[in-house]
Amino acid sequence: MYSLRLILSNWRYFSVVWVFSSLNIMIGTWVLYIPRVKEKLQLSDSEIGFALFCLALGLLFFIPLVPIVTRKFGLGKCTIVGVCLFCIAFLGPLLAPSYTMLCVALFIVGNFSGLTDIAMNTLVSEMEKTDSVNIMSAAHGFFSLGGAIGALVGTVLMTIFETPFYHMLLMAIAVIVTNLFLAGFYFKINEVEEEKKEKSKLPLKVFKPLFILAFLAMTTMGNEGAIEHWSSIYLLEVVEVASENYAGFGFTVFSIMMTIGRFFGDGISAKIGSAKIVFLGCLMASLGYLAVLSAGLVLSLIGFGIIGLGLSVIIPELIRMAGKTEGIAASKSISFVTGIGFLGFLLGPIVIGYISDGFTLHMSFVFLLSVTAIALLFSMFKLRTK
Repeated sequence: MYSLRLILSNWRYFSVVWVFSSLNIMIGTWVLYIPRVKEKLQLSDSEIGFALFCLALGLLFFIPLVPIVTRKFGLGKCTIVGVCLFCIAFLGPLLAPSYTMLCVALFIVGNFSGLTDIAMNTLVSEMEKTDSVNIMSAAHGFFSLGGAIGALVGTVLMTIFETPFYHMLLMAIAVIVTNLFLAGFYFKINEVEEEKKEKSKLPLKVFKPLFILAFLAMTTMGNEGAIEHWSSIYLLEVVEVASENYAGFGFTVFSIMMTIGRFFGDGISAKIGSAKIVFLGCLMASLGYLAVLSAGLVLSLIGFGIIGLGLSVIIPELIRMAGKTEGIAASKSISFVTGIGFLGFLLGPIVIGYISDGFTLHMSFVFLLSVTAIALLFSMFKLRTK
């Protein structure tokens, strides 16, 4: 909890982690309206899945440009511009009058989500190096907290706003105003540490640990994305909750437990090490899916909570391990792992949509359990730290 106290007592650190929260506040609000958008445009599970794939395409299109943009304009400037444009772009999907326009709107969201995600993670990494602090896990805790805020506040505001656009507009204005107020604390920060000298062609052995870390990041964030986008539909269609207003409880429980886990993650990591904490996280997530697959309301909610707790510390640890990889600059390794991880966050919901369309939504969650079990095996036999 030391990292949390450090963040809450220092505006410099809080200003950056609030960007993490802001990103997921908007995503958490959007998640609540996915069933309504699906119904409004009369989409099948595979169609809504492809629309989300367009978001992934937007990310893929912009990722190669992010290092160039951040070097040219600075990490701090790109972070505040990215989060503001991200909020504005998220108004588009709720205004889309057709399936085609929905895909275009989500593609644009993907552009700015990629910019913000990589910029804010690199910004935290720079702060950790220059200030000799350890706040990465807590920063991701604030990301999870943002999802909980978006879901909880959204569940209340859904009963007030008949039109989803006005709800999203209110959240966008609130997020933009708070970030503009805090941006002065990091606006001028750039990447001050020069990259390590590298050979023009790095040996495969240098990249090998990054591929393992990237795979684990992709599976972990793929699970996060799938739960964010499909947990409400799962509770409605598989568990058959009584009201649409209760459908967001699964994601709410997931986000709360993920937040708690990440706020304690830095201390636990210091005691048992990154490799062990990643293994235990995968194990807990696997057990959580078994509870979710019971399709009972209470057990499913407990399962979502266990999954959130298990997944909570994996990504921060993978980023920390990537930054310590020998023979390659930390900025490159972190960008690679976080970029592939966020790609998984976007592809996860798409895969679930196609599996659900071809089989059942229940079977889609069986697939998530299988992927998590594979990640568990990789963390057990392939993951090593010094």
